[in-house]
Amino acid sequence: MSDDHHHHPHHDHDCHGELPFDDKMAKLLDHWIKHNQDHALNYRNWAEKAKANGKANAGELLDEAAEMTLAINEKFAAALAIIGDK
Repeated sequence: MSDDHHHHPHHDHDCHGELPFDDKMAKLLDHWIKHNQDHALNYRNWAEKAKANGKANAGELLDEAAEMTLAINEKFAAALAIIGDK
């Protein structure tokens, strides 16, 4: 950090790279939703591989895990809608 950089605790949301709470929360929720979508897709891909390799029960469990992950996304999306409603 350079000597000319100064910090104003009451202005954490401005030019110092810190986002306002609602913006930060919205970014996190959006990130988590995308992250979970990627995981759910990966779980489904591996579920198919498991089923194709004689592990149907494991494949079913992975499919269930994918559904649970997407159910979590519904909660995140609801929270995101609340944050967006300010």
